Formats: sequence, C-alpha cells, structure tokens
Amino acid sequence: MKIYTRHGDAGQTTLFDGRRVAKNNLRIDTYGTVDELNSSLGLAIAFCKDVAINTALARIQHQLFDLGADLATPLDSASQKKVPRVGENESRWLEEQIDLATAELPPLKEFILPGGCATAAQLHIARTVCRRAERLTVTLMEQENLGPGPLMYLNRLSDYLFVAARLANKRAGAGDTPWQPQGEAL
Repeated sequence: MKIYTRHGDAGQTTLFDGRRVAKNNLRIDTYGTVDELNSSLGLAIAFCKDVAINTALARIQHQLFDLGADLATPLDSASQKKVPRVGENESRWLEEQIDLATAELPPLKEFILPGGCATAAQLHIARTVCRRAERLTVTLMEQENLGPGPLMYLNRLSDYLFVAARLANKRAGAGDTPWQPQGEAL
C-alpha cells in the first residue's frame, strides 16, 4: 500500500463511499478532529504508567477509529452497512468507566485547573480536543443526519477524560489543583 496517492493534491479527499469532497468540508474537519483526539490519547498512553487507565484508553482509541469511519460514511451511503456505528453500547461502557473512577475519587467541590502529572495534563488536552469534536459534530448534525450515536459518545467521552485525568493525578500522588479566582492569594 502506497502512503502517497497524489489524489489529494488538488484539495479534495474521498469519503468511504467514494464521494469526493473538499478537504475543508465540515465532515472532514469533524472526523479529522476525532483523529487528532486519538493521537492525543496516544500521547497520554505514552506518559501513563497505570495499566488500568492505559487499558481503557487503548480501547477508546479503537472506538475512535470506529467513530472516524462512522463520521466518514454518510448514513445515506450504499456502503454505510459495512461501517461500524458508534453509539449506545460504547457510551454505556464509558459511563461504567466514569462510575468506577468516580468511586475512587474524592468528591469534587470546586473547579480544578487542567494539569498535575504528565498523564493528567495530556488527558485534559484530550478532553478539550474531544469537546471541539463534539461542537463540530453538533454543527454537522445541523446539516446532515448522523444519528444520535456520535454526539452521545463524544459527550460521554469528554466526561470520562475529565475523571480519568483526576484519577491519574490521584494515583500519581499529584492531586487536583483548585482554581482560585484572580485577586485571591495563591
């Protein structure tokens, strides 16, 4: 398989069903942001020494590849049945992961700053990329029917990444850094 095809040299790319669209098409931007999120999780895994967190993140990376395929294949496409669709099952699994992490964490009583150990800091970056993917998905949904799955999954994933960052900090002994409004003593 050749890495370069030259097919995109004129600013277009191909969806899974063969349709050609501009590389700045909203659909491309949306699943490109999901790809960026996946890469961000790869960096979090590289930093993370916690086997349980890494196992969950690796599973999420596979789910994000499925989500990318889902977003790259319009629901009205002839090839849409060949593509895994992301939705309720994956979202339920994320909820279970959120509940497990939350049970281990102290209650959150204040806003916290992104950061802490390297893993947590990277998970906070991934969370913000996930929120951008979520916003793009909402915009795309205003133009096309995507079904409820992609948005539900991204919403749940950003919540998971927040608690996973807190969990990484707790397990690393770093703890959360509470936000202090400007003007208060640090």
